[in-house]
Amino acid sequence: MSKQKICVMGLGYIGLPTASLLANRGYQVHGVDVVQETVDIINQGKIHIVEPDLDTFVQSAVNSGNLVADTKPTEADIFIIAVPTPFKANHVPNVDYIVAATKSIAPYVREGNIVILESTSPVGTTDLMEKTLREEGVDTSKIHFAHCPERVLPGKIMHELVHNDRIVGGTTPEATRVTADFYKSFVKGEVLQTDARTAEMAKLTENSFRDVNIAFANELSILCDKFGIDVWELIELANRHPRVNILQPGCGVGGHCIAVDPWFIVDAAKGDARLIKTAREVNDYKSEWVVEKVKNVALTFEKEKGRKPKVACMGLAFKPDIDDLRESPALYITRRLVADNIDVLAVEPNIQTFDEFPIVDYRKAIEEADIIAFLVSHKEFKDLEIDADKKILTFCKLDVKQKVPVA
Repeated sequence: MSKQKICVMGLGYIGLPTASLLANRGYQVHGVDVVQETVDIINQGKIHIVEPDLDTFVQSAVNSGNLVADTKPTEADIFIIAVPTPFKANHVPNVDYIVAATKSIAPYVREGNIVILESTSPVGTTDLMEKTLREEGVDTSKIHFAHCPERVLPGKIMHELVHNDRIVGGTTPEATRVTADFYKSFVKGEVLQTDARTAEMAKLTENSFRDVNIAFANELSILCDKFGIDVWELIELANRHPRVNILQPGCGVGGHCIAVDPWFIVDAAKGDARLIKTAREVNDYKSEWVVEKVKNVALTFEKEKGRKPKVACMGLAFKPDIDDLRESPALYITRRLVADNIDVLAVEPNIQTFDEFPIVDYRKAIEEADIIAFLVSHKEFKDLEIDADKKILTFCKLDVKQKVPVA
């Protein structure tokens, strides 16, 4: 008996790894993306994003004939929606992409199909998908709707898609059961069953928990700078307490999940998510604090040297060793410095070109810059030894040494 056919809506950081994994497990996968260039790249067995091992999975899936990319959906047994869920002005959730993807599958959905939402989304979005299809004239009474939030770490997606526990929540108990059975066919972690609204809230809760803890670390870093304390040493010492585990501060919080999802709770809570809202504000403020810190150092340099300094912004991605710029605080900081007429050398080892400003090789940037601001702890930046006359600002945990000045 042939395996079920799957239609994956969205071939980005979650959709493409999921599609290629399922295709390599023997499923017939029809991947859909609205960008023709993305479709063409994938159909050549290549990838358009940076993710370890993904290129091997995609090449194998395409060569086997089990993965085909297109700009339009087709009939399938299972539909997986994995499109972005950003927010609008004032941090209001934007589910337009989910609604558009749901409408696009309306002509192809049949009785007995499973429609899965993997996109992180506000509570009630799975119900909204069902409502949307019903308004498109689809009889949804015998279609199974479920939410199964992705919970993978960029850089380890192909491993974690298989080994992490997954939460499955259907709009009915039967939808939960059949969807869970599907995930059990390729997930080695435990598949945890609940209802759709709880599954939606679980993902938002996971990322809000992390955001609150990062906010504590970021606030500590601001206080330590004020008090003249090494925050990295402080956290290392505090974490020797058997019940303390403080995270590492950075220049803010980025990525499509942690920087976005807590706002979904804040928007729905109407004033009751006070701690979650404050944590978001602290983490957003950290990026502004970094901008002012760099500008003040640049101003001091200009007063002392009589010329504007060159500032190397080391890293643009939202976390180490990936090319993902979504909600990146490092990119935001770099943009702000450029807009404020700082002479910036933008460094990002994981991308070749960028529309807004040139990307400079990190070795050249270190050689030419007067001020070096480490924003992301990419592997290329570790264990560097930099000339003593350079001003170093470290906003992420890195072991950077300066050469002893020649007497």
